[in-house]
Amino acid sequence: MNTILLSSAYLAPVEYYTKLYAADRVLVERYDHYMKQTYRNRCVIVGANGTLALTIPTEKDDHPKVLMKDVRISDHGNWRHVHWNALESAYRNSPFFEYYADDFRCFYEKKYPFLWDFNQALCEVVCSLIDLHPKIEGTTDYQTELSDGVADFRQLIHPKIDYKEADPSFHPLPYYQVFKEKFGFIPNLSIVDLLFNMGPESLLVLRDSQR
Repeated sequence: MNTILLSSAYLAPVEYYTKLYAADRVLVERYDHYMKQTYRNRCVIVGANGTLALTIPTEKDDHPKVLMKDVRISDHGNWRHVHWNALESAYRNSPFFEYYADDFRCFYEKKYPFLWDFNQALCEVVCSLIDLHPKIEGTTDYQTELSDGVADFRQLIHPKIDYKEADPSFHPLPYYQVFKEKFGFIPNLSIVDLLFNMGPESLLVLRDSQR
């Protein structure tokens, strides 16, 4: 059995979803120490002015090291409104935004206390829309000694790590993007960029981006 170990991610990049496509079993880490400036609370989209990082604010904790499962979402900066407006502005002219908009809008109207739960609920919806059916489980403790057949991507899928060096199996297949003529094709954006632009064909892009 092919098992993948991943960190939690907010509307994760395409690379992350190629792992969900390829794996028989997916373990999403709940017991790692939360780190900022990662995909745990950040996604990257592209709009009229170029790439844009959307970051979910989290509540400060008295302890310097907080487990991912315990990280609480903050209401600071009216972020839900900001994120939804950014998604709508970036993708309202994409082929499939109106078709999928209601599936995502509800996540920016309802308050989730914990970031891990919010991320996983979004991931489940995305998988359903793409017609992906991975077996996903949250870890029950921190995974250190990995058994044979487990591929660990917890630290490798990261906004500051070049996927070309860290993940030679990932070869992003170019696809239609709203602002492609302006910026050229931008690889490995949030999965919503692929979904809103390609709709049901997203599954084929994921398949052909994994070698």
